[in-house]
Amino acid sequence: MTCPFCRHRQDRVIDSRESKEGDLIRRRRECLKCMRRFTTYERSDEIPYMVVKRDGRRERFDRQKVLEGLLRACEKRPVPIAKLAEVVDTVESMLAENPEREVSTAAIGEMVLERLKKLDKIAYVRFASVYKDFQDAESFLVELKELFQDGK
Repeated sequence: MTCPFCRHRQDRVIDSRESKEGDLIRRRRECLKCMRRFTTYERSDEIPYMVVKRDGRRERFDRQKVLEGLLRACEKRPVPIAKLAEVVDTVESMLAENPEREVSTAAIGEMVLERLKKLDKIAYVRFASVYKDFQDAESFLVELKELFQDGK
């Protein structure tokens, strides 16, 4: 660390404290040349996960958006919110394990659909209708047929 007072590059750490949240370390340092004290903060370098939209735009991954989409799909369905939170947790964990920091909405949608299919077929169809952007009734029927074939 460079001393902010005399620009000397050697110091000693007097005290270290972790923040309540555990994401920050505060260090009190003393310059070995001028003997003045100063404070530094350390934080882990966290690179956010970016979602690549269909139109090419990029935005931060927002677990709340995924949960809201699931809530809409499961409206008036007997699916506990805890199960939906588990789906979002699983998707977020899969993103954290992925070395790539950018993921497409298509990949996230597939992860969600895969888990939603096991929870509730109606919610799956609702979510798929928005996610897959069915343009006509025929493509919707194809999806329904696949769903019924998988269920047998």
